[in-house]
Amino acid sequence: CTPSFCFEVDSPEMAKHTRKVHITGKYGVRYGASLRKQIKKIEITQHAKYTCGFCGKDSVKRKATGVWSCGSCRKVIAGGAYMMNTAAAVTVRAQIRRLRDLAE
Repeated sequence: CTPSFCFEVDSPEMAKHTRKVHITGKYGVRYGASLRKQIKKIEITQHAKYTCGFCGKDSVKRKATGVWSCGSCRKVIAGGAYMMNTAAAVTVRAQIRRLRDLAE
């Protein structure tokens, strides 16, 4: 075994977990730090579980882009691409509620 090709697999110096990069460790050193930070934020929000508005359980997961499904009550919800409720949707919902209360 030549020194350039010899390395121990079970050496104690090998890292067990990623320290800062977490979910974006799969990209290695590619794409730059700034882009990997943005992707980290997006991927954490898209893989998170959200609270279902129908049954109240934390079981809503992303199925596809903009499609969210509750694992408990099997409801399918249209939402944002990376998070269930976008900022624009929250604003519109609040405005509709305000207008509905004004009309009554």
